[in-house]
Amino acid sequence: MKSPTAIVGSIFLGLLVIAVFKGILYFRKKQEDQERVDKFLEDYRAEKPARFTYADLKRITNGFKENLGEGAHGAVFRGKLSSEIQVAVKILNNTDVEGNEFINEVGIMGKIHHINVVRLLGFCAEGFHRALVYNFFPNGSLQSFIFPPEDKDHFLGWEKLQHIALGIAKGIAYLHQGCNHPIIHFDINPHNVLLDDNFTPKISDFGLAKLCSKNPSVVSMTAARGTLGYIAPEVFSRNFGNVSYKSDIYSYGMLLLEMVGGRKNVDMSSPEDFNVLYPDWIHNLVDGDVHIHVEDEGDVKIAKKLAIIGLWCIQWQPGNRPSIKSVIHMLETQEENQIAVPPNPFHSATSTTVKGPTSTRRPLHLEVIEE
Repeated sequence: MKSPTAIVGSIFLGLLVIAVFKGILYFRKKQEDQERVDKFLEDYRAEKPARFTYADLKRITNGFKENLGEGAHGAVFRGKLSSEIQVAVKILNNTDVEGNEFINEVGIMGKIHHINVVRLLGFCAEGFHRALVYNFFPNGSLQSFIFPPEDKDHFLGWEKLQHIALGIAKGIAYLHQGCNHPIIHFDINPHNVLLDDNFTPKISDFGLAKLCSKNPSVVSMTAARGTLGYIAPEVFSRNFGNVSYKSDIYSYGMLLLEMVGGRKNVDMSSPEDFNVLYPDWIHNLVDGDVHIHVEDEGDVKIAKKLAIIGLWCIQWQPGNRPSIKSVIHMLETQEENQIAVPPNPFHSATSTTVKGPTSTRRPLHLEVIEE
């Protein structure tokens, strides 16, 4: 019969062996992952941006002193390449074990150059450290400038909003039609649109983007991707149609309506049970019964045009949404009275319409439908 000391020793030895075995597996996985990333970077050299070491990033950011914000995929820090060139350094977290987001973003961003798309200046892939380096935009994201028109201290003005809306549309058009391989962004939202000193919009964050074939009319996907409230219905369930470049159009439409109304159109209180809040005032606006504060007649026309285009973009059926080329045409050349008002995209999903000036929104619960 073994003594208690021998039993405890055997248990401890067994646990130690298990811990060592799991540690070996963990670090072997990390090593294989790093080798895969290094292989990708080696193949990428022909078009690569600058490659930084982790020590470079610490020096550039002064020891990661100024945190610009935290996102789902990592933190962003302010830095300087020189006295004239400021940068934003995005440190990716370790939840993306296989490095997919890193490979995706570096692979896509290194191949595209457009005034309305952020430029990838460099990256870091050293050990477990992975980071992306972009130009720094002191105005931050569009989300910081979505205010109702009556907030005169912060509201940008209707002409500037139209300029931003057009710039975002041109950036999407470049991704859909101007690249060697069409790119679907899958995460168009105000947080992922940065504004430079002249408020020129720059689409950013390509971690969820997808390179497509020459005809991106049908895209295969294994799981929904994007930000709740901006994800097209067909991305949740194929019952609504095929996932395609029209999925970005839906996200753009939701962004456009938020710009017009100066407020969120989704209830994000619970990620498991969120509501799309359809703003009734939008149809009041396009019907001439304006329910937002617009003083100038020319501004009313801009607001109505942006609202009508936004409504077209958020139609539930992808085939009923315009292409981004059509969106740009409407923004650039057409008056609001030349654009037909689309049907209420939420009409079939809402059995009652609440009347009265105090009811501005109707909730629509959107849930994943099994395929």
